[in-house]
Amino acid sequence: MTDTPRLARRSPKIKPGIVHLGPGAFFKAFSAIYTQEAVEQKGGDWGVIAVSLRSPTARDQLKPQEGVYTAVSLGPSESNSTVIGIISDVLVAPEDPSAVIDAMVDPAIRIVSLTITEKGYCYEPSTGQLKLDHPDIIHDIANREAPRSAPGYIVEALSRRRGLGHRPFTVLSCDNIPSNGKLAKKIVVSLAAKIDPNLARWIEDEVSFPSTMVDRITPATTEADIERVTNDEGYYDPACVFHEPFRQWVIEDEFVDGARPHWNVSGAQFVSSVEDHEAMKLRCLNGTHSSLAYLGYLAGFETISETVSDPDFANYLGQLWRDEIVPTVKPPQGEDLSSYCAALLERYQNPSIRHRTWQIAMDGSQKLPQRLLGVAQESIDAKRPISSIALAIAGWMHYVGGVDEDGQKIDVRDPLADALRAASDAGVSATQKAENLLSLDAVFDAKLANDDRFRVPVISAYCQLADVGAHSSIMDGFAK
Repeated sequence: MTDTPRLARRSPKIKPGIVHLGPGAFFKAFSAIYTQEAVEQKGGDWGVIAVSLRSPTARDQLKPQEGVYTAVSLGPSESNSTVIGIISDVLVAPEDPSAVIDAMVDPAIRIVSLTITEKGYCYEPSTGQLKLDHPDIIHDIANREAPRSAPGYIVEALSRRRGLGHRPFTVLSCDNIPSNGKLAKKIVVSLAAKIDPNLARWIEDEVSFPSTMVDRITPATTEADIERVTNDEGYYDPACVFHEPFRQWVIEDEFVDGARPHWNVSGAQFVSSVEDHEAMKLRCLNGTHSSLAYLGYLAGFETISETVSDPDFANYLGQLWRDEIVPTVKPPQGEDLSSYCAALLERYQNPSIRHRTWQIAMDGSQKLPQRLLGVAQESIDAKRPISSIALAIAGWMHYVGGVDEDGQKIDVRDPLADALRAASDAGVSATQKAENLLSLDAVFDAKLANDDRFRVPVISAYCQLADVGAHSSIMDGFAK
């Protein structure tokens, strides 16, 4: 690296119009690229101030190269790289909360967008309600001038804009959560109500929270990826990001004063409702991604492409789609679900995308209710089988127990990791372990968890995994 030049900005910075909370790999591979392409084609002051709510890593990587980075599209047989320069500044919230709030209060900022993952909303996934006992929410109510959470920053910035007579910004969630705009609104209004009921009513009436559906597979960047960019491009770029060629962004066209970039010229779809699109994606893609992640990890596969290359797992995936997920999905206008799932399989099989099962397995307690439990409930109500989903849920239960099939420790990354491990460890038998995990109301709705039509197949699948392992369970139950 010492003899390799660092990537440097070659174009002027674009004046900011967006503050983005959570500048991780997905943001850099997705909405930042859409925004740059929109500005290149249609203009506008839509530069992005990127805000890290926790780690200084993004700032430390991007600041020395003035916010630019390399995005590499990985097809099955070729790759293409693009330098992205839409980021105008990078802030680290814990180091200077006032700078973040000041940026969000600036009337030039018309959108605050989010990729903070499910846990960043500080809500209870099983109920959708703001967790008033969440440490960050407790802190933010008592320390409005120095928040810790994304909702805390949004509420304080909107409060100050209201006090100054500024128009509010649009809050644009880009996270994989059903009705993410509605959820963001509920969380922000709920927090505001604890601080100032009048502010809550103003937010309810004046602020737009469009829902979105986002889709692009984006693996975490590795040291090998950085070295690859150095070798291919001739410069060092620790902020580089790799992604698949496919992308889809469906956005409810509800923005404060209609102010937004022309993302449609980059292929984004503006619609009146995203519900059908997001249900299709969350269940067909994210639901199977999580299923493959837990069972694939337990079976010893490092990546999704390796997992679906196994014929038994491919058969399992096909049955999961055909018999259990697709029957619960209303096809969005212009979409054919069989073709959509066939295209997903091709994307999963792309050997250039090393999307690690361990990465997808993170934060499962926050993801399961949206990705799998809703499908299970609808299938049970319709008297359809849930054997494939039960096995996926049982796979998650084994995973969060923290020990793999070889007795090795699993590095479980989950906000409920300690509680999940404690519940598993408290069970003497496999049945008791599964029952303990099903009793956690932070994950499972009590009505579903106590329904024998759900409870029995999940516990049975857990016991099968404990007895013969993931690969044999897949092979026994889903081989052609």
